[in-house]
Amino acid sequence: MLKELVKSGGVSSREDIAKALLLYDPSQVEYYEQIVDNMVGRVLRGRSVVDRDRKTKDYRLELSGELTSHEQEELIELCEQKLEEFLGNRKSDLYSHRRLATGKFSGTLRYEVLKRAKFRCELCGTSAVEKALHVDHIVPRSKGGPDEINNFQALCYSCNSNKGNKDDTDFRSWGEFYGKRQADCLFCETPKDRIVSENELAYAIRDAFPVTEGHTLVIPKRHVADYFDLEQPELNAINQLITNQKLTLESDDSTIEGFNIGINCGEVAGQTIFHCHVHLIPRRKGDVEQPKGGVRGVIAGKAAY
Repeated sequence: MLKELVKSGGVSSREDIAKALLLYDPSQVEYYEQIVDNMVGRVLRGRSVVDRDRKTKDYRLELSGELTSHEQEELIELCEQKLEEFLGNRKSDLYSHRRLATGKFSGTLRYEVLKRAKFRCELCGTSAVEKALHVDHIVPRSKGGPDEINNFQALCYSCNSNKGNKDDTDFRSWGEFYGKRQADCLFCETPKDRIVSENELAYAIRDAFPVTEGHTLVIPKRHVADYFDLEQPELNAINQLITNQKLTLESDDSTIEGFNIGINCGEVAGQTIFHCHVHLIPRRKGDVEQPKGGVRGVIAGKAAY
């Protein structure tokens, strides 16, 4: 920024400074390298106007003979003319799709999303050290997705670019989808006074028949049979509440030294209420004679090994 201000005599527009900063952002260069290969490069290769070296990835103009300096000037002028016409026809709509897909949110929120993902792409697993990570809307903003942490995921620039907002799922009824409830379901009709914490898609209550003091259930608001039927935003919401309740329980009771997290999926696994719920069970030293094996104890005799 200082360099640009000095070069321009002390005054420079925000746009010019931003353009200068882009020169130092390798993730943006890599993003437009993909544009070169998959959009403009593909079109011109298909028309035999350019070719690309498979090893070096360099592009070469495919013309018979060398262009004279006059021909070069004419071709450049023609390209600029066509580009101006194209931009003039599209006007401000040219990059409107990217504005819709780009939410403006605080650095703190971005940090929380990346920290939750352990600074890795949640699709391909690549580290932030290898590729720049973007905060992506799971349900695109252009399709009604909210600017909330439960609808964010960390994606590397490659996965984010490939995903875009091209998913053909109709998200216009996503609110109705998450609002699904079933009459006479115990967890669809939980009294408000039992809820100890909640967010948009899930809530937490203390278990009515606790295994230990503080035994908590974290439950999706949507009526869904088990864990394997949950959508990613619901998983995010549930994980957020599990962490929240862990910290709350530890703050209220210094004797808590561990936790069991368990989910029963299916009747043979012990599920009796067929609305998904996650058990968060505080553990204290001496609460059982032999804690070794933990959740392996759901089958008698299998905890010790």
